[in-house]
Amino acid sequence: MAIFFTADTHFNHAGALALYRRPFASVREMNAAMIQRWNATVGPDDEVWHLGDFALKTEAADAAILLRMLNGRKHLVQGNNDPPDIAGLPEWTSSQPYIEIEADGHRAVLCHFAFRTWNAMKKGTLNLHGHSHGRLKPLPRQADVGVDVRDFRPIRLAELHRG
Repeated sequence: MAIFFTADTHFNHAGALALYRRPFASVREMNAAMIQRWNATVGPDDEVWHLGDFALKTEAADAAILLRMLNGRKHLVQGNNDPPDIAGLPEWTSSQPYIEIEADGHRAVLCHFAFRTWNAMKKGTLNLHGHSHGRLKPLPRQADVGVDVRDFRPIRLAELHRG
């Protein structure tokens, strides 16, 4: 089982195409590409931490269909665009606004928003976040895992250390 991180998929959000300069001709193309890249990266037994803003302008039933199309056991760390009906879907293995975990031998603080300071940061704990869409200069041991800076696919910690 591998552990992956992602954020800011903004499934079904037409505004994301221009706002974040996404290289897709339509929402349908964007959704299809992100589903394909997710499933090419993540296996059925892998774990994915989605750090918020899963789907916008989307009914809960449609978000549930999207979640069932994506490989892995999916956890949501709620973002500012995750309404309670989507955050509470049973397709999420867990859903919370903040969590501290251990992954691949590293402690990590997970939140949709980037922090300036975080628990145990001086002891090597990482801060993984979304929200900024690559527009925020990271601090040491901090990374934006959003799709706009990660080739529209989830990423492992080992890949963050290389890039």
